[in-house]
Amino acid sequence: MGLSGIVAQIILLRELLVSFFGNELTLGIILANWLILEAIGSYFVGKSVEKTGKKIEVYVLLQLIFSFALPFAIYLSRIFKNFLLITPGEGLGFVPIFYSSFLILLPVTLPHGALFTYGCKIFSQSLREDASSIGKVYVLETIGSIIGGLLMTFFLIQYLNSFEIAFIISLVNALISVFLLWPKPKLSKTAFRKVLWILSIFLSFLFAYGLLPQTSNSIHHASIQSQWKSLNVIHNENSIYGNITVTKRGEQYSFFTNGVPSITTPVPDVASIEDFVHFPMLFHEKPKTILVLSGGAGGMIHEILKYPVTRVDYVELDPLLLKLIQKFPTPLTQSELSDPRVRIHYTDSRFFVKRAQDRFDIIFIGLSAPQELQTNRLFSSEFFSMAKKKMNPDGIIVLTLPGSLTYISRELRDLNICILETLKSVYRSVRIIPGDVNLYLASDSDEIKRLTSLEIAKRLEGRKIKTSLVTRPYIEYRLHERWVDWFFKSMEGRKVQPNSDFRPLGVFFNLSYWNALFSPYLTGIFKWFETFSLKITIILMAILTLLMAVIFKKRPFTSRYAVPYAIFTSGLADMIFDLAIIFTFQTLYGYLYYQIGLIITIFMAGIAVSSLYITQHLDKIERPIPLFLTSELCIIFFSLLLPFVFFVPSQYLEKTSIYILLYAAFLTMSFLSGVLVGLQFPLATKIYLATPSRGRTFSQTAGLLYGADLLGGFFGGLFGGVLLLPILGLKESCFTMAIIKGSSFILFLLFTKLRK
Repeated sequence: MGLSGIVAQIILLRELLVSFFGNELTLGIILANWLILEAIGSYFVGKSVEKTGKKIEVYVLLQLIFSFALPFAIYLSRIFKNFLLITPGEGLGFVPIFYSSFLILLPVTLPHGALFTYGCKIFSQSLREDASSIGKVYVLETIGSIIGGLLMTFFLIQYLNSFEIAFIISLVNALISVFLLWPKPKLSKTAFRKVLWILSIFLSFLFAYGLLPQTSNSIHHASIQSQWKSLNVIHNENSIYGNITVTKRGEQYSFFTNGVPSITTPVPDVASIEDFVHFPMLFHEKPKTILVLSGGAGGMIHEILKYPVTRVDYVELDPLLLKLIQKFPTPLTQSELSDPRVRIHYTDSRFFVKRAQDRFDIIFIGLSAPQELQTNRLFSSEFFSMAKKKMNPDGIIVLTLPGSLTYISRELRDLNICILETLKSVYRSVRIIPGDVNLYLASDSDEIKRLTSLEIAKRLEGRKIKTSLVTRPYIEYRLHERWVDWFFKSMEGRKVQPNSDFRPLGVFFNLSYWNALFSPYLTGIFKWFETFSLKITIILMAILTLLMAVIFKKRPFTSRYAVPYAIFTSGLADMIFDLAIIFTFQTLYGYLYYQIGLIITIFMAGIAVSSLYITQHLDKIERPIPLFLTSELCIIFFSLLLPFVFFVPSQYLEKTSIYILLYAAFLTMSFLSGVLVGLQFPLATKIYLATPSRGRTFSQTAGLLYGADLLGGFFGGLFGGVLLLPILGLKESCFTMAIIKGSSFILFLLFTKLRK
């Protein structure tokens, strides 16, 4: 069950991110829907196990529904836009993303969540009905999740398409169902059991047929063509970093990365490419060494090579993108990528800059905005300082942000001010060329501010550069003072903190701008989010804790809900810790796919090890409450310690010893966070089952606590990457978790007093 769940989650998450052009908010919505539906399934559907005498049969039925729904959900995630009458490339707002992902995930997650509760009850029948049987199921599910995560990370994604992976999982589940219902001489053979057994056999053959290359490929290609209904898809492939789709119209190729158009060739977007390349190249007196961080193929490098440069270093994270560009070559891409002056590096951009030994005259950041925590690392003050050390004295760093020459909204203003202030905090001179896309040039040389449109036009003519758009009249128009005056006038009256690694405000402002475009009715919520602070958290948690304490005192029997509340807050902390550790690792070490996979695996291993240890010793633990309270205090202490473990050594990362020690600290803290969260679940089941209550059943306990854990993950997934980390930053986000866990500690302590 654990293996199937994590594989299904990863597949559907990737598929839906392509359909929704995923950012941090989209990711949070999809993950939150997954977790809330699992929680509903585990409690509301799962508690029906007490009312049925056909427990194993219903378990198999739920497993078969999950198995059949998984490939169907993948197909639906690709074609649902056709039902909404939305064309490929059109963005969606919050509400369509929420209800679309909710409905697509529903038939997969609801039965899967119920499987945990049914599994606990069935497992207990072969042992005994106590907390240890719930703990053992929890451990087994966690181990399955670890194995499934490793299989997806290192094998399945790289070699199989989504339908092939889904049919493998569905086939395994159907075969398990066949063996679970295998006729036994002493067992009564009801009609329902026979029908399910025959259905399991039939579905096993059906999924095996679907797994045949001809079948799975035909379903895969049919769904892709439907997904891109108005375009001629000639190739679609997954890499460990995402999905790349290639379309062709006449002789024109378009490459889409996770659903977003990234490259068009042989006739690119001339206006944006020439703007982005030629202004920086002309503002520099003699550009010789160039660094391009993403987006260089398909015209950009071609324009750079028109100048007498000596070297162009081109960094691209995903090798598959350039592999497909070379598979579908055009004269443009062949000429730019085969030029001896071009050196291609397949790695994380920030990781490359950190390790680079050379210095550069111009650094191009080929990403349009800090769309999520990963890309934000190229728009932070720390990165700009790092890049500055790799630039020659008159070097220029170049980036773009969304803009407008007619109206700048509050959200667009905030995004631009945030990055502008960040650049100003590092570089002596910053020049903005306003437009529908704002071009930012930053340098420690005053020349970029001094040069006039006349001098830039003379450089263009003197260097004999052939361009389609950038001409003398165009340069005079773009560099006219009225645009700059209008831009800075639009920026007046707003003070924004710079964007940093440990407080990525740029991500929040970009999400706020995206929301204003597609879901303007939620603008007020984002405005409130912006005012969120640690002080507000303290006030809200104090009110909530006081209110619940009053209810517990007046109605002592309700105090038992302090147990699921503690598990809920631990599920929330679990998600936030996971996000914080991965986010900080990416910031300091770069987006290294396998290393991040290792961190997640170690985190899950920590949960498995601690849960297994506690479960095996659960019968010997006579006083679980003091141990649970100790674990609560440990999580609070861990929340306070976590940011300092990373923040202090990160300032000395250039030293090899610190670099290695901090890497070890990431692995250790990831393991410890898993250990702290994992040991609570078995203890909570023992405590909750021992609490006197009318009408409470064994399965309700399993479903309630598992659902509470998932519900905490729901809120962590929804708000962690959108609100807590971007607005509060790493340190205050962890302090927020300490405050929330402090609330659960106080209420649990009150529960122990009232229990007596």
